[in-house]
Amino acid sequence: MQRQVAAPGRAGWGGAWRLGSRCLGLSVIGLLVGASALAAPGDALLGGLPEGGQERGWLSLSADHADRSLNPFQDRVVDPSAPQLPPGSVDGQQLAGAWRVREDLLLSAALGQRRLDDGLDRYRFDSWLLSGQFRLTGRQTGRQTGPADGWHSLSLRLAAWGHQADVMASRTPVQVPGAVLNSVTVISPSDRNLQADLVASWQLQPAVEVHAVLSLGRTQLAYGDLRATTTLDGCQYDLDFQGNDIFGNLSAPCSAAGGVVQQFFDSSGDYGVDVPRELAWRGHFVQAGVNMRWQRGDWSLQGGYLAHRIWRQDVDDILAARGDPVQTINHLVAVEAGWRVHRHLALFLRGQRSSRLFFNELPVIYNSSTSSSFSQHFSLLTLGLRAHF
Repeated sequence: MQRQVAAPGRAGWGGAWRLGSRCLGLSVIGLLVGASALAAPGDALLGGLPEGGQERGWLSLSADHADRSLNPFQDRVVDPSAPQLPPGSVDGQQLAGAWRVREDLLLSAALGQRRLDDGLDRYRFDSWLLSGQFRLTGRQTGRQTGPADGWHSLSLRLAAWGHQADVMASRTPVQVPGAVLNSVTVISPSDRNLQADLVASWQLQPAVEVHAVLSLGRTQLAYGDLRATTTLDGCQYDLDFQGNDIFGNLSAPCSAAGGVVQQFFDSSGDYGVDVPRELAWRGHFVQAGVNMRWQRGDWSLQGGYLAHRIWRQDVDDILAARGDPVQTINHLVAVEAGWRVHRHLALFLRGQRSSRLFFNELPVIYNSSTSSSFSQHFSLLTLGLRAHF
C-alpha cells in the first residue's frame, strides 16, 4: 500500500491508497449476499384460482431453512491459505394471507424475515409482498362451485414486492487491491419490484389442475450510504463513500501529529469503479413456468418449474467489460405436499431447488462482486401451517 503525506484537513488522496478497479465491489462481497424472498418461491406454484370451496381466504405461517452445504462467503477469506469458512446457514419465517373479495378477485399480502449466518457474521433482511389477482376470462366450476365437468380460466396478477435491511455490517476483514478493509457497512440496502403475471388454468380431471404462468417485471435497487474502515501504517481510517466520492478521516487514538494524513478525498471513478451503477442498478425480467396440482380428500400435491431471465442495466455491462461472470438465467423447481388436519387447518411442506444462488429471490444481493457466487445451486425447505376461513 502506497502512502502520501498530507497536511491536516481535506487533501488530495493521490497515492495514499490506490483503489483498484474492483475495490468497491469486493468490499461488499459478504454484505449483500442474503437469502430468498417471498414472491419468487411462490411463482413456481402460482395458480389462477384460489383454493378451497366456498372459503373466503387463508392465513399461513411458515419457517424455512437452507441446506448446510451452502457457503456463499467463500470468496471473503483474506488469506488464500487460511481455512475455508464453515457452511452457511439460512433460515427465516413468513406470514402470508389472502382474501377473496369476490369470486374473480383475490388480494394477498406477506411479510417475512430472512437471516443468514456465515459462521463469522450474521445478516437480516425484511421482505414484503402485496398483490391482486383478477380472473379475466373463463368460469370456475369443478370442485370449487359446480360439478366436476372441467374448467379453464385466464387470470392476471399484479404484485409489488421487495426487501430491505436497516444496516448490513460486516466485521470480517476483506482484502481489496492495495488494502484490507477491516469492516464494511451498507446503510439501507433495498430492492423494489413490480411484476405482472398472466396465468392460464385448466382442470384435466376432477382431482388434477394445470397452470401455465408468463410474467414480466421490473427491479430497482437502492442504498443509503456505504462506509468502511482500513488501517494505514498502524492508524485506522474511517471511509465514507458518497456516490463515486471517497472521504477518509483519521480515527483515534492516532492523531495528525508527525505528518500523518488526517483527511483525504478521491473519486472511485478515476480507478474504474462506478458505485451507483454497480450497486444501485435497475433492470427488467421475464419468466415462464408450468405447474400441476393434485388433490384427493385431505391430501394435496403440487409440482412446478419456472425459468427466469433478467436484463440488468449498467452492472452486467461493467462485469462483461472486466471479463467477470454475468448471471442472467435461473431455473427453479418446487414441490409442495399438503395435509388438511382439520376442516380449516392444513400443514404443508415445500422444497425448492434453484440453479443459481438466491438470484431472483433476492435481487438486492446481486452486484459487481457477488456475481461469481451465483453459480452455486441453492435448496430451501419450508414447513408451514395454513388456516382457511
